Amino acid sequence: MTRRAAEVRLDSLLRTACDVIAARGLANTRTADVAEAAGVSQALVFYHFATKERLVAQAFAYAAEQDLARLDVVHRSTASPLVKLKKLLRLYAPPGRTRSWAMWIDGWSESLRTPELEKVSRRLDLRRREGLGEVISAGVEDGVFTCDDPAGAAWRINALIDGLAVQLAVHDRVLPRRQLTEWVRLSVARELGLVAGQLD
Repeated sequence: MTRRAAEVRLDSLLRTACDVIAARGLANTRTADVAEAAGVSQALVFYHFATKERLVAQAFAYAAEQDLARLDVVHRSTASPLVKLKKLLRLYAPPGRTRSWAMWIDGWSESLRTPELEKVSRRLDLRRREGLGEVISAGVEDGVFTCDDPAGAAWRINALIDGLAVQLAVHDRVLPRRQLTEWVRLSVARELGLVAGQLD
């Protein structure tokens, strides 16, 4: 197997592992499930990852990198702070009972016991908060936002979205997505001295 072929195969295995973990949950995912879904032998999965724990940790790292890449596109853009804020809120807020949110909820829980997963989830959470704080600070400098504590506002906004996302992902039909969106916009508007309608 050439190096390029090995990289392509590894990327495919990680994508498949993310899908399997999101669908089956961490506790019910076996390396055999990933191998079957990818159409490869279980020996090949062990060749790349050695253990299930390493497979899971690398799958979460892979998923985190995809999320971070989407965030970086927003941060590198030349859009105004308000436009960036709206894009970030759309990226953060879940579109419903998504498999990706199920995976992250599972991952946060497992991070209590698995140091490798804790490092991955902490890195993603930190980047989300830092990025949002940077956008808020830029908006304050431009006079678009009014906020004395951009870092604290970023923490509170992320905590609200995470908490509501868990409710939306775990409890079907308890919290309509429209309500989640309204509460997030209202909270962000209050944090940044905006009118909720500016975040539409």
